[in-house]
Amino acid sequence: QVQLVESGGGPVQAGGSLRLSCVASGGTFSTMALAWFRQANGQEREFVAALNYNPVYAKSVKGRFTASRDSGKNTVYLLMNNLNPEDTGAYYCAARSPRIVSSSVGTPSVWTYWGQGTQVTVSS
Repeated sequence: QVQLVESGGGPVQAGGSLRLSCVASGGTFSTMALAWFRQANGQEREFVAALNYNPVYAKSVKGRFTASRDSGKNTVYLLMNNLNPEDTGAYYCAARSPRIVSSSVGTPSVWTYWGQGTQVTVSS
């Protein structure tokens, strides 16, 4: 059983930056595909980024967000730059093994494990 614990969320002003972290335990980190999703109040969960065979980003965050992984720390990161109020929401880390075809990474149901989420609030 894989456990995922996110941290790093909080309030930030528009144009600012945050780095989210997600520590994985209970599985083989090197074989995992990893992803970030977010969910605003009253909205469906939305794909943000994935580290599968290659990095994949949602169009809305490409060029502003960077996902990375540190296998030595079993941690995946999401560096978010130039934040705007539309980026507000709960951010969730997800994982699965084995990796999957890249065309599927944006579908929440293909991800097996989820963290509890960390809230990001961007004010204008």
